[in-house]
Parts: sequence; structure tokens; C-alpha cells
Amino acid sequence: HTFCQGFGNFSLGGNGITETLAKRMPQVDGLCLQAESEVAAINMVLGASAAGARVLTSSSSPGISLKSEGISYMVGSDLPCVIVNVQRGGPGLGGIQPSQADYYQATKALGHGDMHLIVLAPASIQEVADLTMEAFDLADIYRMPVMILADGALGQMMEPVNFESRPSRQIPEKTWAAGGHGDKRKNNIINSLYIQPDELENMVVERFKRYAEIAEKEVKHEEYLTDDADIVLVSYGITARISKSAVNMARANGIKVGLFRPITLWPFPSKAIHAIGKKTKAILTVELNMGQMVSDVKLAVENACPVEFYGRTGGMLPSVEEVYKKIATMAAELK
Repeated sequence: HTFCQGFGNFSLGGNGITETLAKRMPQVDGLCLQAESEVAAINMVLGASAAGARVLTSSSSPGISLKSEGISYMVGSDLPCVIVNVQRGGPGLGGIQPSQADYYQATKALGHGDMHLIVLAPASIQEVADLTMEAFDLADIYRMPVMILADGALGQMMEPVNFESRPSRQIPEKTWAAGGHGDKRKNNIINSLYIQPDELENMVVERFKRYAEIAEKEVKHEEYLTDDADIVLVSYGITARISKSAVNMARANGIKVGLFRPITLWPFPSKAIHAIGKKTKAILTVELNMGQMVSDVKLAVENACPVEFYGRTGGMLPSVEEVYKKIATMAAELK
């Protein structure tokens, strides 16, 4: 089936995506639109999705904030799309270096109202490709926006990619779409307004039943050397790659360390992290922010073991040696 039919964008961050799709989309009968603003871009995506197209939009941190109203309207209308956030430092205009400071926004409050997006966090360019293709399927299956939460380091990275590595999923026909009356069907109305409180509550409750199904079926994570680890690092995206090197350095120095990498940030792999917390002596969460995912890690661990945090922010990437030094300090305290 078609990977992507439409791309609506405004050139704030992730410009490589815009540049590539401007050339590529016309070759596959797709449409690439340069909007006048982030607000216009997300509403173009809303309209195209409502008509049944597979659509994508991308931006970087402050641009995602501008899209947040439209994202909430898409959730409220049960419309699928894929949103890419190549995170940069903030708040405000911030900087243009890599960051993971939008974790709270992506997983907790990407728009007003009771809502979630599926949030996928790639750690390599192969995974960027695989998870983006999977994101379109997840969006269509569950009728909701899906976010690829990347960062400026991944956004500027080049690695070989195999596009044949992904199994396709069964996608339901979009009988709900407002695609015209060629088939003489009844009117399909795309709407997020429910004036009657009981009707709105029912819609939200039904949506949360879908979220529960997603939490049951779609959680992804990866573990590295966790079986005998005294300390387990929890990290995602580019920071997980730094953490993996720090784990290898620690192992070479006789410290038993492992890595737990969440791939779905929502739904969060809480059960798996809880299991890790029960069998290890301590957990270290490593992030490019002042401490955001660490809150979810602590909730998941439920005091089964101590949880510590190490982070850099503002666009600074920690070195492998920095992370190893924190590991060594924790290991000494555990003795």
C-alpha cells in the first residue's frame, strides 16, 4: 500500500525532509506543500487526512507548539497522520542543537483535552525509516496521530538504510473518510465538537479504550546486557547510543551495567521497567534535558530500587566518559 500521499510543512527545522520530499513526492503522484505557517501546515494535513490520504508533517520544537491546536483537533476527529519532531534546545527560540526537552510535551500534553499520541523514538537512521513506515500503519489502524520524536543529532546523521526490512500490516479501509460521493454512500462528517456533555464523555471514554488496547499491543523496547546488571541505564534516541558506549566502557572496567531503551515513549514500557527495577540494584536515566522521562521511570519502578538521573541540556551532548563517570560513582556507592 502507499507509504505517504501528502506532506504539508513550514520550513522550521527538519529541512532535509522538506527538500527531499519536494523532489520525491511528485515522482510517486504525491503532493508536497510548503505552507505559510506551522498552523496552516497542520490544518492542511487535517483536511487531507479527513479526505482519506496518508499524510505527514514535520517541524522542530517551537513549530510543534504552533501545531498543537491542530493536533488536538485531529485527535478529537479521530484522524490519522504522522508528525515528525526533530527536537532542538529550548524553551523559547532556544538554539538549533540536539535536545530531548520535548518529552513532556510529546507524551503528556501535545494538545488540549484528554488525549494521547503514539510516540516513537528512533535511535538510528535505519530505525527512523522503519518507525516512520510503521507510524503510518499505526495511525491508520488506531485512527490517531503518531509522532516520530527524533533530535537534531539524528536529523543531521547519515547511515545506510535497508528499506526492505519491514513487514506490512493489515490496514482497515477508510470507510469513514470524506472522500466524495462516487460510491453514493451516506454523508461522512469529520467533527470534534460535541455540545452534549454525555456525548463528549462517551467519545473520550471510547478513545481511551483504544489507548488501553495500544498499551497492551504496541509497546516496544530494547534491552542490552541487563540480565546480570547491577546498574541499568534507561535512555532513548541519540542518548541511548552514548549510553550504550558507556555501558561497554563500564563492562570493560568490571562494572556490571546494562541498557534499557524505550522505543515507544507513549505507550511507555512501564511493566518491563518495573521488572528491571525488581532485579537490579539501581537505575540511571540519561536524557538531553533537566529530567523528564525519569519521572515515568520512577513511576514504573515503584521504589523497587533507587533511580538517579544524568542529563545535559541546551543542545549539549554528554560524552561517553561523562556518563561512565556517573556510572562509576554509583557503582562505588553500591559497594
